[in-house]
Amino acid sequence: MRVEYDYDTCIGMFQCVAEWDAFERDEDAGKAVLADSEEREDDVFVREVPDGAELDAKFAARACPVDAIAVYDDDGDQLIP
Repeated sequence: MRVEYDYDTCIGMFQCVAEWDAFERDEDAGKAVLADSEEREDDVFVREVPDGAELDAKFAARACPVDAIAVYDDDGDQLIP
């Protein structure tokens, strides 16, 4: 499972931070940051979801009010949103 995070879309509500500790607050930018991720496209960050964190990643994606977080299964199918 992997998560993709669109930094540009983020509006800084930080609801993802409350759901999964892979997201951190960047108060200076007013946006969340996805830790241990790599930038695949301009402002789109990707990381694998560690075993045991799948539910947290899904909750973080569902909590985002602007759908800046997407979760994909191992086959590449989008699960959320």
